[in-house]
Amino acid sequence: MKNTIITARRKKIELLTLLACFIIGNLANLYAIISYKTPFSEMLTSIFYVLAFSCVLYVFWTVLRILFYGIRNLFLKKKNEI
Repeated sequence: MKNTIITARRKKIELLTLLACFIIGNLANLYAIISYKTPFSEMLTSIFYVLAFSCVLYVFWTVLRILFYGIRNLFLKKKNEI
């Protein structure tokens, strides 16, 4: 089996992607707090929901990237074979 190496650049990109998902989750929570006129203490009490939402968002984004790069590589291989 081939050993793979995860570079520091890839780790940094993934951490930034996860941070972006966390920020999007917090912004969605802030929008809900403002919309429903609840106290801002909800920002702290609902942090676990924000974490769960950001994990789901990260997984969704990862699946989209895998599909995009998989389809792109499929078409690139077909072009090279012709």
